[in-house]
Amino acid sequence: MRLKISKSKNTTLFYIIKDLTKNGKRSTKVVKRIGNLEEIKTMAGNIDYNIWLKNYIKDFNLENDNKETILIKKSNRKIVEKDSNNNFNVGYLFIKKLYNDLKLDEICNNIQNKYQFHFDLNEILSYLVYARIIYPSSKLETFKQCQNFIEQPKFKLHDEYRALSYIAKNIDYIQENLFNNSKNIINRNSKIIYYDCTNYFFEIDEEDDLRKYGISKEHKPNPIVGMGLFMDGDGIPLSFNIYPGNQNEQKSLIPEENKIINNFKLDDSKIVLCTDAGLASDEIKKFNVKDNRGFVITQSLKKLKDEYKKEVFDKSNWRIANDFKNFYNLDTIEQDSSLKEKYYDTLFYKIIQTETKSVKQDLIVTFSFKYFDYNRNIRNSQIERARKSIENNQITRKGKNQNDYRRFIDSINSTDNGEVAENITYSINQDIIAEEEKYDGYYALTTNLVGDVNEIFKVVKGRWEIEESFRIMKSDFLARPVNLSREDRIKSHFLTCFISLFLYRLLEKKLEYKYTTSQILNTLRNMNVLESKGDGYIPIYTRTDLTDELHNVFNFRTDYEINTYKNFKKIFEYINN
Repeated sequence: MRLKISKSKNTTLFYIIKDLTKNGKRSTKVVKRIGNLEEIKTMAGNIDYNIWLKNYIKDFNLENDNKETILIKKSNRKIVEKDSNNNFNVGYLFIKKLYNDLKLDEICNNIQNKYQFHFDLNEILSYLVYARIIYPSSKLETFKQCQNFIEQPKFKLHDEYRALSYIAKNIDYIQENLFNNSKNIINRNSKIIYYDCTNYFFEIDEEDDLRKYGISKEHKPNPIVGMGLFMDGDGIPLSFNIYPGNQNEQKSLIPEENKIINNFKLDDSKIVLCTDAGLASDEIKKFNVKDNRGFVITQSLKKLKDEYKKEVFDKSNWRIANDFKNFYNLDTIEQDSSLKEKYYDTLFYKIIQTETKSVKQDLIVTFSFKYFDYNRNIRNSQIERARKSIENNQITRKGKNQNDYRRFIDSINSTDNGEVAENITYSINQDIIAEEEKYDGYYALTTNLVGDVNEIFKVVKGRWEIEESFRIMKSDFLARPVNLSREDRIKSHFLTCFISLFLYRLLEKKLEYKYTTSQILNTLRNMNVLESKGDGYIPIYTRTDLTDELHNVFNFRTDYEINTYKNFKKIFEYINN
């Protein structure tokens, strides 16, 4: 802080002021009025007033350097400045620390040096990622929302759209380096890799080369694109790919698996692929037994050959993990209430040797009485809903999937004498119910692995995380519907969603998986501070165990009663180093 002298015709006034810098703009704030010249001379006494002022400023600075209390003066008669935003989000700073730890800034700088464009690619990509997590919205709205971060972006909207083209050209390069850099901050468990596919709809009517009419996972009558996602054994994303919406998802796996094996330099002799029954083709299994690789792929029991179904539904010769001596009969257990209670939570299994055209494999079937009751209860509630819809005449269409209660409703068009007519009679289809009940309690997978069956079960249990990843991107990051038309921009959009998911999963890992997705995201999105001009930033969010853990894990704090500009300057320097 320093001295300021203000002269007028009638008097000279002396103030203590401090210099402020925000977003590259400098200003000053009056901290204290010392007095006019006559008052200063009186206070100085026999000392030269210039020397007295110099000593006064020195003593004032020494006293206030370690001052813990800041007094904020506000007027109840002064109107706030028009169009001035004093409310800023600081939750993104934890995401930014992870972003920089992964050296995404260096990746962007390398791309920028390659193409020699003039806008700041790293700034644009980083804010697209922060906004996807904190303020998920369209690209136009993202540009506006970025003004709510405590660090204001400097790029223009047209630069944001131009950047998407260069991002699209370097999707493989970015993913490869993201994986390599991540190995410096966490251990990557790439011995097990999960793969699954989903699709995203566009609110358009005409398809093009990428956006095609296909089977929408969300049953939307719009053109879609497909996304394949690889994830490692710890639930951290590995890579993603985008393909036309009318393409069979099975075609996407082998080329992308080859790509990550080669680009990421994975030890392919130790890889175990885990995926779902929709990707259980003979070609995929054949590819994943090369070089001693392995696969664990879920199997639809309904699609098994009858000879295998007979063995599956045989109630005898079931085993329990870690019990290598005994075989169990499910009928015997079910008919004895005490035995059923004893084994209610037990997972029984049997192994049946099968083969595809090219691959010998084990079919591992499991059964659980608890899972049996779960399947039965879910279906009964759906049947009851179907009955009520018939009673209330509220049937709109035929059920399309296994979770739609309308699949149990049968309709007959007839007249009283049996001729086909416009009269429609609805009823519950008991044949469908009986067929579905056969599979209650059962679950199956195929694998070429040998050894401890518990380890195979552990691999399968990890599949839920890739399904949750799709849910996070769609529901929490609002990745769809996609409001872009150019193919390069569409692919860049999904890259920002992928990086956002990557960073979020790292954050979860750092927090040791103690909190839910909604807890983490809601906390980050509500971590706002209110600026008191010239003084600093006042937290207006609730301090919780989660905010404490964020600050402790990332080694900086934003939750002082007031955070000075100096404090935030140190935070920015720490995050950027």
